[in-house]
Amino acid sequence: MNVPLLDLKAQYRSIKADVDAAVAEVMESQHFILGPKVEQCEKAIARYCGCSHAVGVSSGTDALLACLMAENIGPGDEIITTPYTFFATAGAIARVGATPVFIDIDPTTYNLDPSRIQSKVTHRTRAIIPVHLYGQMADMDAVMWVADKYDLVVIEDAAQAIGAEHKGRRAGGVGRYGCLSFFPSKNLGAAGDGGMVVTNDGQRAEHLRRLRAHGSKPKYNHTIVGGNFRLDALQAAIILVKLSHLDAWTAARQGNAKRYDALFAESGLRVADTSMCVTTSSSQVILPHVATDRHIFNQYVIRVSRRDQLKAALDAKGVGTEVYYPVPLHLQECFSYLGCKGGAFPESETAAEETLALPIYPEVTRLQAHYVVDCIRDFFSTSA
Repeated sequence: MNVPLLDLKAQYRSIKADVDAAVAEVMESQHFILGPKVEQCEKAIARYCGCSHAVGVSSGTDALLACLMAENIGPGDEIITTPYTFFATAGAIARVGATPVFIDIDPTTYNLDPSRIQSKVTHRTRAIIPVHLYGQMADMDAVMWVADKYDLVVIEDAAQAIGAEHKGRRAGGVGRYGCLSFFPSKNLGAAGDGGMVVTNDGQRAEHLRRLRAHGSKPKYNHTIVGGNFRLDALQAAIILVKLSHLDAWTAARQGNAKRYDALFAESGLRVADTSMCVTTSSSQVILPHVATDRHIFNQYVIRVSRRDQLKAALDAKGVGTEVYYPVPLHLQECFSYLGCKGGAFPESETAAEETLALPIYPEVTRLQAHYVVDCIRDFFSTSA
């Protein structure tokens, strides 16, 4: 049986007529950069995230970059964030000349451990970038407590978490800014790169609109230096079509996660979840723990010993998997100047060695889920 990590063709088949019509409408208009379709998309995303404003940009990476630029963050400034995330989080910090200051993760959720933030605050600290990893919100109450105490900007990296929710607040709507990604593999994906910044600050939203268009307003008049961070109308049109299906897709992902949980519990494997403070020496499979009110499961990530061997065995049986992320950011060559060594952030390093993402997209069938778990059970039973 073949179970891909993600099957975008299955999603497209279910909405093909609406997507094709939306693309045709943009083609007929010949209005491709910003414009009415982007404005419509911005309003819809702002509503969905519970925010007053949204600013469409060219990618989730550029959303982060634009927020840092909007706050005039640059050389000499420090930004606290996690080393266990996609490169763009720290890459944007480095691109404006600021210094990433890493703190380790909470192994229960894989999000940054807020109890470690305060010890890293210095007179150079300007902002905190919590990442809502795998579709689950970081502990924003604790993050905001530190931010308020030291007057720090909070930029939420919600690239994997649109629609995630805790205590009535959605990802991206708690800090000063929330950054979204519409990369095709996301729960709400475009047909290429795209992103958005959500905020409840009207003045900052207007500043971001100027920044995304080379700092120009009115046209050809530049009071600031910006970038080319504009969202394409074609992408906005596709996002709008998909947005109407997002809650149903999220429910399907949540259902698939519960199915995996049940199948693993019935498999005969030694199973725990990350909240139990167990190790892969005592459990064969450690399942994700839901710590927020609404986990959207951008990924379903298990922890296992002999992760790389298991991945190879699953690949051989047609099961798609992925490692997010095999090298923590503090050990990336480009950040060697920070002076971090192996062992500096042990929870992040252990997660990088043990985690494996399984297929969780909405169209995963019961038979496919059974096959995935059966293959994992077979691996441990034959290689014990």
